[in-house]
Amino acid sequence: MRYYLIAGEASGDLHASRLMRALRRCDAEAEFRFFGGDLMAGEGGTLVKHYRELAYMGFVPVLMHLPTILRNMKRCKEDIAAWQPDVVVLVDYPGFNLDIAKFVHASGICPVYYYISPKIWAWKEYRIRRIKRDIDELFSILPFEVDFFEKKHHFPIHYVGNPTASEVREYLSRYEVRGTRCENSSSADSSLLPRTSHLAPRDKPFIALLAGSRRQEIKDNLPAMIEATSHLADRYQVVLAGAPSIEPSYYEPFIKGTHVQLVMNETYQLLSEATAALVTSGTATLETCMFRVPQVVCYYTPLKHFIGMMRRMVLKVRYVSLVNLIADREVVTELVAETFSIGNIRRELEAVLPGGYRRQQMLTDYEEIHHRLGESDAPERAAELMIKLLS
Repeated sequence: MRYYLIAGEASGDLHASRLMRALRRCDAEAEFRFFGGDLMAGEGGTLVKHYRELAYMGFVPVLMHLPTILRNMKRCKEDIAAWQPDVVVLVDYPGFNLDIAKFVHASGICPVYYYISPKIWAWKEYRIRRIKRDIDELFSILPFEVDFFEKKHHFPIHYVGNPTASEVREYLSRYEVRGTRCENSSSADSSLLPRTSHLAPRDKPFIALLAGSRRQEIKDNLPAMIEATSHLADRYQVVLAGAPSIEPSYYEPFIKGTHVQLVMNETYQLLSEATAALVTSGTATLETCMFRVPQVVCYYTPLKHFIGMMRRMVLKVRYVSLVNLIADREVVTELVAETFSIGNIRRELEAVLPGGYRRQQMLTDYEEIHHRLGESDAPERAAELMIKLLS
């Protein structure tokens, strides 16, 4: 069968690539064409447009790049119509993908499947009308979405497990971690790192910084993260995980002359060895939980007091991190809008470092998250269901 996939950012590229691999295992005749990234390209098929040309965040960047966005959307629609796939598989990225779904549905080209459903339970719940109209099958990766879609909106979905949990389990099964994280010692064995790692040999435990996957997120969050960890440089090595969609040169002005080391394409290796982490909200919060690394969630917003008020009025959920949303209670501290400050970040980070009063309880609570997500291999389950439905 012919599969047309659309992923608009780095996390979507990762999840879509794993889905493509699973589809090929289930369908030896699978052909792929896609908007996506390097990981998807590595699975074979034709990359039509890279997500780097799609991923604009915020009102002003979107407005500035609107002609480019509209050209990409037009190109995508024309390409789907010309290729005539058996199914279009959308991966998150609802601003772009729901418009594509409308076109494909109206054209009657093929069914539209949505893998990693839009987070309309957080905001823009009105999009449920478009989902009901234009999406043939919805594949969810968060357990609480079942009640939201099926009980509240009477729209049946498929919960397939969580791909982030699957990816971390796969990583840990392939790479044996020889030893344990440094809890109280100021030294560690550098043999804990695989030979392919670019992390410098260390004599201190790690604090990981995960500052987001978009330029604006990095610009807003990274300086405060660096400042909040400056007083710990004598005891900890602070390591910044570079996002795959961002070139290393973008980070240089932020980290030049600081105590921070940058590593690219080694987020999982860093998390497998980190003692604690500062994380911008998103998939990274769940990844950090899956590696059982205590964390503080930091997300700066301009006009933070106004945004804090609007968040309480507009958002439909109490939390912004996937960890807390899955637990339906506060497991990790969220410093968002008016609570975002260097002082608060510093205080909460110290609380999750070894000896901190929140560390052990957070590690205990993480086990609940692991249990709720289950052991299902999300890409395999989704691929099997897609092929069954298409057949």
